[in-house]
Amino acid sequence: MNFTKMHGCKNDYLYIDCTKHELINPAEISVKLSDRHTGIGSDGIILICSSQVADFRMRIFNADGSEAEMCGNGIRCVGKFVYDFGLTDKEEVSIETGVRSAEEETKGIIPENRIKVLQLKVENKEVTAATVDMGRPILTPNEIPVVSAKDEFINEPVNIEGKDWYFTCVSMGNPHAVTFVDDTKSLDLPAIGPKFEFNEIFPNRTNTEFIKVISRTELEMRVWERGSGETLACGTGACASAYAAILNNLAEDEVTVHLLGGDLIIKYDRPSEHIFMTGPCETVFSGSVVV
Repeated sequence: MNFTKMHGCKNDYLYIDCTKHELINPAEISVKLSDRHTGIGSDGIILICSSQVADFRMRIFNADGSEAEMCGNGIRCVGKFVYDFGLTDKEEVSIETGVRSAEEETKGIIPENRIKVLQLKVENKEVTAATVDMGRPILTPNEIPVVSAKDEFINEPVNIEGKDWYFTCVSMGNPHAVTFVDDTKSLDLPAIGPKFEFNEIFPNRTNTEFIKVISRTELEMRVWERGSGETLACGTGACASAYAAILNNLAEDEVTVHLLGGDLIIKYDRPSEHIFMTGPCETVFSGSVVV
């Protein structure tokens, strides 16, 4: 099997071209190849597939084999992959995201908000960065999902092992719980991360972002990703965090989010109510492996 390792702000995945051939048992393969000691090492694998409703479809499998709905850093790398490897010559590319239901798989009808449009930045015939229209953030609790009787889950306390953490919950196509902290560096994420991810109020588990507000135009972020643990960056998490900061009157409509792996520029466009994410995408190496 051929693959290409790529990363966006050091959020790294193995990208596999499945436009002509289906990959059998992708969950098992992701667990095997993602292991950083016995495999190639990555946060998971991303399959690039054909789509009836967009230019391409992406499927994401985390390092633990679970399938994710969306990955902001991953989708930029998908744009780079399809352009750099000649699957398209377009600099505006549409990507189908999300996990298809059985009905969607049969009928091929995908909700419009799951089609993301990328504007590719091309230099010397290679994509170096991309801006993604991430769509409208979702605040309705049962659509995130988070268990709540309220219309929105904004700055709400959740008690975890005797301590109240205040969360703002947002879906960017996948679930996020954002909490604002005074210091991100001292957090012991391997110890506390699973307690957030598997908390009973998150039926599908959650990604958790820990945010320090540097100024109204700068945020510092660490993230515990559902199914992968702490990663160096999370694009959808940066979008959710920027929007949560806006909702809590802590940030302007355009912010730079500083992640462990690099910076992302997140802009909230009020007329359309869409979030736009701009960031880099890089190829590490290509190879082949027996699976």
